[in-house]
Amino acid sequence: MLADCHMHMILDGVYYRAAIDHQREEPDEALIRSRLAAYRGAGIAFLRDGGDAWGVGAYAAKLAPEYGIDYRTPVFPIHHRGRYGGFIGRGYDTLAEYAALVAEAKAAGANFIKIMISGLMDFDRFGVITSSPLPPEEIAELIRIAHGEGFHVMAHANGAETVRAAAEAGVDSVEHGAYLDEEALAAMAENGAIWTPTISTVGNLIGEGRYPDAVLKPLFELQAENIRRFSAMGGTVAPGSDAGAYAVPHVQGALDEYRYLAEILGEGAEAKLAAGVAEIARRF
Repeated sequence: MLADCHMHMILDGVYYRAAIDHQREEPDEALIRSRLAAYRGAGIAFLRDGGDAWGVGAYAAKLAPEYGIDYRTPVFPIHHRGRYGGFIGRGYDTLAEYAALVAEAKAAGANFIKIMISGLMDFDRFGVITSSPLPPEEIAELIRIAHGEGFHVMAHANGAETVRAAAEAGVDSVEHGAYLDEEALAAMAENGAIWTPTISTVGNLIGEGRYPDAVLKPLFELQAENIRRFSAMGGTVAPGSDAGAYAVPHVQGALDEYRYLAEILGEGAEAKLAAGVAEIARRF
């Protein structure tokens, strides 16, 4: 079974603002159905959405069984107001407000909780992550609260310290995971965190012209080397493209992710990625 373990039905791979505005008032059923049909036509039968504040991913989850697709959603991602995530998720200021959002997601039928705990990779500057990360103690509380409600946790996380804190707190999957060090990789492997590296978000930009290849190429190579190191530690890698992100179109993004990861992981890649999908499906 092919899968995309990190995608966003609301986004289009071109311009996130326009894509969100298009479905801000209500989901575009025809568009969603066309994407679901395209995924199924490509043999992709499992999708894990990153969620959105307008219910597009949740609507897609209701339609997906008609296409033979197992579709999982957090309903909406959750971010600390003033930090990264406000463009697509729901925000909190206090842990009590966060707990209320977890309860709301549960009532809406969420399959898991997604938290935003760091910024993005800055594709113009190597080694730089946009936006300040959450402190380790807050990350631990977010995960503890979600686990206490019976949810597994998907975390948008970049940077070694942030990922290490999330892994040590028992996060179930790390999304993106740029600029990791040996301690962060070991913490993920030792604590059973699945890594969805979304390397298509970097690889598909190389040579595209929007960002300097002098930044993109070393970032890709660092991410690839860390994927190999993590796998060698016994860590679980899952294929997720972040489809809908810039230059990562639906369906093709998933196929690109498999191609990149197969080249990076080498012999046995197919079995390793199948194991990653199975573990995502089991937990989420």
